[in-house]
Amino acid sequence: MALALLLNVINSFSLYVDMIKKIVGHFKHSPLAYSRLEDLQDELKITPKRLQQDVQTRWSSTRRMIDSLLHQKWALHASSSEYNLPGILTGNQWGLLEKTSKVLAPFQELTTNVSAASATAADVIPSVHVLIRFLSKESEDDQGIQTMKAALLDAVRRRFGDVESEPLYALATLLDPGYKDKYFTNAHTSGHAKEALKAEVVKTEEALETRPPCDETVSEPAEKTPRTEDAGSSLGSIFHETLEENRAAAGPSEHITPGALLEIESYFSKALLERKNNPLHYWGVNRAPFPTLATTAAEFLCAPCTSVESERLFNTASLIVETRSRLTAEHAEMLIFLEKENLHSMLGLQKVE
Repeated sequence: MALALLLNVINSFSLYVDMIKKIVGHFKHSPLAYSRLEDLQDELKITPKRLQQDVQTRWSSTRRMIDSLLHQKWALHASSSEYNLPGILTGNQWGLLEKTSKVLAPFQELTTNVSAASATAADVIPSVHVLIRFLSKESEDDQGIQTMKAALLDAVRRRFGDVESEPLYALATLLDPGYKDKYFTNAHTSGHAKEALKAEVVKTEEALETRPPCDETVSEPAEKTPRTEDAGSSLGSIFHETLEENRAAAGPSEHITPGALLEIESYFSKALLERKNNPLHYWGVNRAPFPTLATTAAEFLCAPCTSVESERLFNTASLIVETRSRLTAEHAEMLIFLEKENLHSMLGLQKVE
């Protein structure tokens, strides 16, 4: 039944999107129509903004197309009254379009966040948690899109329902000082993740004890690109709500066996960092008080959320190599390193994604 509901929503939404595509395509393929639309924008004193066409391989482009259409709402109204358009939206449809954009906003926001170069596997569980919480909330503004929200919620739960049981995501979340154990859905999954962390810390401690000593000087790592601020975020308030609820529900910490496991007790007793801080920088600075945990964190937090950054690396390589027929592999590697990391660090620049 849930699958049938989801398919019904997808089919009706597809018809809706197809009509919008035709409207945008009309202006994209007709310079005269676009010129008339721009004139109407000037007359109505609307900030010039080009209509965005939907790209089949990029779902977020659908929301960008909807937003660009909403921005030109009154100009399109005026255009439809004077010229023939392939489709005309009613007042009710414009209202549903605005609500649809609001529902899709968190999906686009989280997609952008987890695709960032600084995103780690620790961002997965909190992102899924706040997304489910957002879709589960009911309000008077949901009229007309309740079915869509229910279908999206069902899809998210079906795809990511077992994410907290995955050791990589669970341990990475615990080892992120901005999340720790505050974004798990229940005490059972949180407790299971902590037991797995204890076992991993014991294993790491044994490995460190058998390692021969070395005169290695650990310096504070350079700051990497910070995670996105909550300002302007459609999910920032939900992150705060979850954190406040878990702070209120948190009881006294259990006694843990002395040794490396004592690091866990000390780590969880400290206040959470703001989410904008990079967890790898935190562990670089706090390696002395948490040597075993820092080593464990480096192992799990090095995993990215997605393959987006790897794809960007291939794009960078192609741009560097394709115009240089005599570039050696060694020099190509140096140039890629300078472009992706070292050059931006030295100049203090923030990469544009």
